[in-house]
Amino acid sequence: MADLDLATFFLALLAGAIRVGTPFIFVSLGECLTEKSGRINLGLEGILVSGAMAGYAVAYLSGSAWTGVLAAGGTGLLLGLLHGAICSLPRVNDIAVGIALMVLGTGLAFFLGKSFIQPQAPSLVAIGLGGWSDDERVRSALSINVLFFIGVALAFVLHWGLRSTRWGLMLRLVGDHAESARALGYRPVLVRIAATAAGGFLAGIGGAYLSLYYPGSWNEGLSSGQGIMAVALVIFARWQPLRCLWAALLFGAAGAVGPALQSVGISSGYYLFAAAPYALTLAVMFITCRPNQTLSGAPGELSLTR
Repeated sequence: MADLDLATFFLALLAGAIRVGTPFIFVSLGECLTEKSGRINLGLEGILVSGAMAGYAVAYLSGSAWTGVLAAGGTGLLLGLLHGAICSLPRVNDIAVGIALMVLGTGLAFFLGKSFIQPQAPSLVAIGLGGWSDDERVRSALSINVLFFIGVALAFVLHWGLRSTRWGLMLRLVGDHAESARALGYRPVLVRIAATAAGGFLAGIGGAYLSLYYPGSWNEGLSSGQGIMAVALVIFARWQPLRCLWAALLFGAAGAVGPALQSVGISSGYYLFAAAPYALTLAVMFITCRPNQTLSGAPGELSLTR
């Protein structure tokens, strides 16, 4: 019986890591792209919430969940473009602009999304990989959304692209030494705007996952700070896409500890375990951002290192 409970716990933890970690994958990969160009975007929380609201609203109005995903990505792209354009102005601090974008994005989402709290939008479908089992818990745990597989594939593509393609080398050069990039004929301002817009697009898709699949509804407390935690996740992953993937699953597992314990009948301390992702974020920031420790792997132009 104890072995069965342990297997059930780890199965629930794995399923939770995938479900909770999927939006982290998209947001962290988007922020990794942005920071590789030498810019940090602290407005990810606003982009994530705005993407969730836009995706849910468009999916409800159009009747298509995938149309909602595209709308969420487009919303994130526009907000990322706004962030990139403003930060390109002289004597503008990207951290301050990011905080303003977070407030703007969440405020607009709460205001425009009030009429979509009650209606039910179509949900994204999941792929059932547990059809081989007669156990309903196994089938439920192995019901995985398509966006997870897209996120995993994207992590590998970005890992390869940043190392082996011309655009990847250009992005890294701009992020490490803008003057050298300028001397070679590149335009760092445009590269950073494009990278920030692309990062916003991915963050918006992460928001669509929240509203259209898990938990699968729109409300004002949907994000729970995942956008902010994603910034810590990128630092923890040392600005490497594949590490972002594993770190996202780790953060997802931390968020799934409480429900996994409930699956084996342990309900005491549920709200304490619900705080695990935030405790992990604090631990990551403490370990990686101490004054006497160099942020190895950080782009040279990033404001964290200047």
